Amino acid sequence: MAVEFALLLPILVAVLLGVVEFGRAYNAQISITHAAREAARTMAVQDDPAAARAAAITAAPSLNPALTDGQITISPSDCTAGATATVTIQYNVTFISGWFGPGVDLTGTAAMQCGG
Repeated sequence: MAVEFALLLPILVAVLLGVVEFGRAYNAQISITHAAREAARTMAVQDDPAAARAAAITAAPSLNPALTDGQITISPSDCTAGATATVTIQYNVTFISGWFGPGVDLTGTAAMQCGG
């Protein structure tokens, strides 16, 4: 019985850590997609890139480390009526266990029609 346990324990620990790491990465992906959507909405309504960046950062409070202005790309910088505001957020999730590599780069993108 102890031999079987010793053989299976590393596999069970790896599966458990894999589930935890996948859950963290999936949560981060959902958070950055939501943040991009909020930033696109703010840009489309207010036509203010600074307010859109602030909306993105505010919309993703669970990210650790938090979003920064450098991770958020807004185009175009001037949102005229009828144009499409696109927000892209780049975020790197580092794995806490270190077993599955250093981390993974995630991207969240959202688009919304300006003035509408």
